[in-house]
Amino acid sequence: MKLVILSGLSGSGKSVALHTLEDLGYYCIDNLPTGLLSALALELKRAPHPIDNAAVGIDARNLPQGLQQFNKILDQLQTQGIQSEVLFLTCEAETLLKRYSETRRRHPLSNDQLSLAEAIESERDLLEPIAERADLFIDTSNSTIHQLRDLLHKRIKYRRKKGLSLLFESFGFKSGVPTDADFVFDARCLPNPHWQPGLRPLTGRDKEVIAYLEGEPQVEQMRSELCSFLERWIPAFEADGRSYLTIAIGCTGGQHRSVYLVERLLRHFQDRYPDVASRHRELP
Repeated sequence: MKLVILSGLSGSGKSVALHTLEDLGYYCIDNLPTGLLSALALELKRAPHPIDNAAVGIDARNLPQGLQQFNKILDQLQTQGIQSEVLFLTCEAETLLKRYSETRRRHPLSNDQLSLAEAIESERDLLEPIAERADLFIDTSNSTIHQLRDLLHKRIKYRRKKGLSLLFESFGFKSGVPTDADFVFDARCLPNPHWQPGLRPLTGRDKEVIAYLEGEPQVEQMRSELCSFLERWIPAFEADGRSYLTIAIGCTGGQHRSVYLVERLLRHFQDRYPDVASRHRELP
């Protein structure tokens, strides 16, 4: 049985993620006390009709001592022969404050003595034991509901049971660096199609932009060196037991250079690894 343990900050999209997993065929349970996780996993495994895929939501409503014992509980699951993965959703504090003000929802930890901003930081501290063990760490600060669903489909639905899942992501530095990336590379030093007449409204997927960038020696040099670097180090992460790896390429706006490089890296590695996907954060 495969067990996905879903956690993260309130307002970061946990409900959306759990519903998405349910749509993908997972047996889902929300707000489970941490101390019951091992017993539940065994019960599901031994059921007359065993459940192959299950997802459990765990959040800061748990007792603090239960959250502090999370590492011990994961070790118990391993000894029980249960394959588990930890998915953790995070978000910038400013974005969470905006989301709560727009929805007028109450944060589960806020009260008369604790402001919303203080509740967010308190929750972040409480969930640190889970965040530290996350196999897949997703920052939803710049993601819509639809983008989060699409990302989960790419990383969960199409992932094989074993092996490394690679995600190449383009982004714009003007909108912030993705905090969930394992590698971040800066392409802002390359010639910028933004300043070429006719190329500004296009993207790194369009043939005119591709032709322009392929005509620049610096672009090809960076592409080649990125491929060499990743060919050298991706196997090391795979040998270390990593299930997910995110490589982010950024340029100023996330429209031309980073998109082009991500598409090239996708084509280069998709024949080498079974689970490779791309995401363009700034494109619609």
